[in-house]
Amino acid sequence: MTEPLERRLEKAMAELQAAQEAMARTERELRQASFAVLSSDRAVRATVGPQGELTGIEFLENKYRDMSPQELAASVLEAAGAARVKMNRHVMKAMSPFTEPSSNVPELKGFEVDWERIFGPEVLHDDDEDTARGADHGPGWRDALDEDGED
Repeated sequence: MTEPLERRLEKAMAELQAAQEAMARTERELRQASFAVLSSDRAVRATVGPQGELTGIEFLENKYRDMSPQELAASVLEAAGAARVKMNRHVMKAMSPFTEPSSNVPELKGFEVDWERIFGPEVLHDDDEDTARGADHGPGWRDALDEDGED
């Protein structure tokens, strides 16, 4: 026995209202979010805001004094990029429930979001990969600094 159209419409409207309220809560939370990440050499901490914008740089333990300009720049870029990826993953996780199909209203199918296209391919990699890669060896571009012969 199928539900009357009016009842289905009521359910859909209630779900829409709940989704709008949840979206507003999520948006408020995301506006306050920030992430800070240390570079693999532990010389720099970069902080990004809710839109991935760089909001802070800290040079830790005066390590920058013994670094070449290229090494310091690489540390800043590494930390800022990693913080931005963390923020992007946070946004993706927070927004993903809004892409799911409705369990109460089968007509509301949800929608697909191409997170890779929005944030770049690194957002889809596991956090474990980043941790493991950072522990053993730094990013590939760091190796290039060692090879260029500048001291």
